[in-house]
Amino acid sequence: MTVAARPVRPGVVLGMLCFVYVLNFLDRQLISILAKPIQDGLQISDSQLGRITGFYFALFYCFIAIPVGWLADRTNRMKVLSIACALWSGATAACGMAGSYGQLVIARMAVGVGEAGGVPPSYAVISDYFPRERRGAAMAIFNLGPPLGSALGVAFGASLAAAFDWRIPFYVIGAVGVVTAVVVYLLVPEPRRGGHEAASSAPGPGFVATIARFFSNPILLLASIASGAANFITYGISNFATLFLMREKGMQLSEVAIWYALVVGVGMSAGIYVSGRLIDRFGARTKAAYAVIPAISLVLALPFFLGFVWAPHWPLALIFLCAPMFLNSFFLSATVTFVQGEVHPDQRVISGALLLLVMNFIGLGLGPTYVGMASDFFRPDHGAHALQAAFFALSPMYLIAALLFLTLAHRIIRSQTLTGERAR
Repeated sequence: MTVAARPVRPGVVLGMLCFVYVLNFLDRQLISILAKPIQDGLQISDSQLGRITGFYFALFYCFIAIPVGWLADRTNRMKVLSIACALWSGATAACGMAGSYGQLVIARMAVGVGEAGGVPPSYAVISDYFPRERRGAAMAIFNLGPPLGSALGVAFGASLAAAFDWRIPFYVIGAVGVVTAVVVYLLVPEPRRGGHEAASSAPGPGFVATIARFFSNPILLLASIASGAANFITYGISNFATLFLMREKGMQLSEVAIWYALVVGVGMSAGIYVSGRLIDRFGARTKAAYAVIPAISLVLALPFFLGFVWAPHWPLALIFLCAPMFLNSFFLSATVTFVQGEVHPDQRVISGALLLLVMNFIGLGLGPTYVGMASDFFRPDHGAHALQAAFFALSPMYLIAALLFLTLAHRIIRSQTLTGERAR
């Protein structure tokens, strides 16, 4: 019996997938975390920073995820994941070698190509390792990857950059990712597809039919758009938060490595875990909970976000930031769990990729791009506080996202009612 054939407990698999996701997000966020020294070294503007952390990355990350998802649904998902991890880790190391903005853009796009094969296969594998009643909590644990990756990126990335140079974190974290890819390839087995669902002999639709079915389903499409609006906020803040705290609130890189890392790691992790528990509890009663819970969290987060932007000094700003860090990501586990439960097991990877296509093209592609362009737009009138004005201009998106999730809840309730009437 080979190592890969030996049974592995679902909890161990979940832990390994979560660690890969930590690296995925850590690599993705490094440029944002080290924004100021990179700007100083390569002489790039806020708009250029927004495009390289947002639009350029998302252009490859989102659209390449579709054919990768289709491939993973028909082959070994764990092999696809491990190869993707090796690719994005090598590209991360290449980011540290960039000597110009153009070279950094190319390396960043390569990171996006690799990361396109990271999250969708993991969603599907988790859904096959865990039954529906435990899936929300499992997805919540997996989705600790972003906060842990961001926190570790801030802590280690900022510390290494402060002690040596901004390029060193890219080399170190890239090397760790390559080693992790090899371990996952050798140790994590591919689970049986749909093992926790009723058996079905009917083959799933083809590639084009699956995409058409996803986008023709108004509930799945609205769930993706609502999540994109929430992600617009999340990435708009996270990709400029370090720069904002250093430029406008007076933080030093060494202080960012400790205090901002704690806020990100503890706040986001607690929020994602709590949201998963709430989803498992209330989602069993009504599917509308998958939309109502994110809507409430976004409304509650808005006043604290405004306090973070207004605060005159970084200690008070971080206190205000704790609430948005806790509440902003409630939508993530809710939407992912909802979509994975609504599609056929043989379509989970590509459905997850389609969700990420919409969610990340709106959020990751447009959120940071909007904030960076707004900052440059406000610079003539607001000078050193241009980024503060850009964050204030981001705040209406909280209400837009909340309204979209409430509309989704109404659609889900209406759909359940119609289904019940047909059954009678």
